[in-house]
Amino acid sequence: MTIAWWQSRPNRAHALIAGVISAGLVVVMALSPDVASVHAASEFDALRAPGQVGFVAGHRGDQAGAPENTLPAFQLVIDSDVAFVETDVQLTSDGVPVLMHDWVVDRTTNGTGPVWSMTYQQISQLDAGSWYAPAFTGTIVPTLEQLLYLLQPSGKSAILELKGSWNATQTRIVTDLLWDYGMRDRALVASFDLMTLRALRDAAPGVPRVIISRVVVGDPAILAAECGAVAIATSLKFVRQDPRAVDRIREAGLGVLLYTLNDSTTWAEALALGVDGVITDRPDELDTWLASNRRKLGT
Repeated sequence: MTIAWWQSRPNRAHALIAGVISAGLVVVMALSPDVASVHAASEFDALRAPGQVGFVAGHRGDQAGAPENTLPAFQLVIDSDVAFVETDVQLTSDGVPVLMHDWVVDRTTNGTGPVWSMTYQQISQLDAGSWYAPAFTGTIVPTLEQLLYLLQPSGKSAILELKGSWNATQTRIVTDLLWDYGMRDRALVASFDLMTLRALRDAAPGVPRVIISRVVVGDPAILAAECGAVAIATSLKFVRQDPRAVDRIREAGLGVLLYTLNDSTTWAEALALGVDGVITDRPDELDTWLASNRRKLGT
């Protein structure tokens, strides 16, 4: 296949343009340090009622139409009515944030080995698309910067899962890019690791943080206070086992996200719960399904 211009462009080639676009935000941010979190955090300002669902997030892009965590998959979400893309961020051995779920590149590329052991130059040479379909042969492993470059003019938002444990210096690599591309008000940064979220809070307190946890034990408010989270992303399995889970999280003043729901049965459960966001491998299909059901319910 022909490689699109945004797949082959050098990293930071358009940073100056993005800096000009976001320059106005710098002035506003200087006046109000919390303004950066207004857009993304506002997704949780008005908690939903049963029969309402907030936003849809494309899990690693739109996997129904393109290989996961690639620019074509993210472009499908950008071109749809879906509000959020969701992706996984890891650092290469030379400190470049790239988008890949697995610790090793073996499953989704023609390479082998851990992401953290490879330089960006090495990862950039991998084919991340032929495993999915021949039409995607030559698709690259994208950087976070390449995704932000696509998202910036689109108005879409992002959920960025930082994989593993990050320190404050490492998290600043991500938050600096969000600043450069004017995306700090359109990003939720998530992690399973509380130390990572604390480091993120220390590095950039204005960036909204989301705890990912398969189960939520005890008082969610205590858990969120550990890192200043605005929401908890959890599994439908846990919510089924604990019917009070959504209420407990909401009573703590937190938003609720559910992952990864891929069929109408689980979408109906999310709709009944009125959660604040659903993460799915089939974002366009879910968005269409929700629109149809909202019309039926008159919401």
